[in-house]
Amino acid sequence: MLPRFFFQPGVIATFLILQVVPLVLYPAASFNPASQEWWLPVVLAVLALIGAIQILRRSLAPWPWYLISFSQGFNIISRLMLVLSRGTVNVNGVQVFNAPYVLMTIIAMLLSAFLIWYTDLPEVRMVMLGGAKQKEA
Repeated sequence: MLPRFFFQPGVIATFLILQVVPLVLYPAASFNPASQEWWLPVVLAVLALIGAIQILRRSLAPWPWYLISFSQGFNIISRLMLVLSRGTVNVNGVQVFNAPYVLMTIIAMLLSAFLIWYTDLPEVRMVMLGGAKQKEA
């Protein structure tokens, strides 16, 4: 399993804040207002940040955890759909493998899968809820 270091409140908070990285890890051209794909990473990042803020505020409700899992899971699904259309580019009439885009997509999907797994660990949730119980007492 993971070392104890990963279950410190500061480390958990860092992961909760940095979870927006795989959500917005797209090429700069994707954020062009003329593009149709700029809004999805923005919406997913906002949802994930709302969940993270609620967790960091020591909310006892389960919905912030679900919101984070939903955002990261939807990121994986949307990237699988986009990689099919963006995996190759047309260069002088020839289809060429778009290695940077595919590599960026794989990295973002792996980070999202790690964050889903990490935030679902009982130790992580107990550390964050333990702080909430101490805060109430």
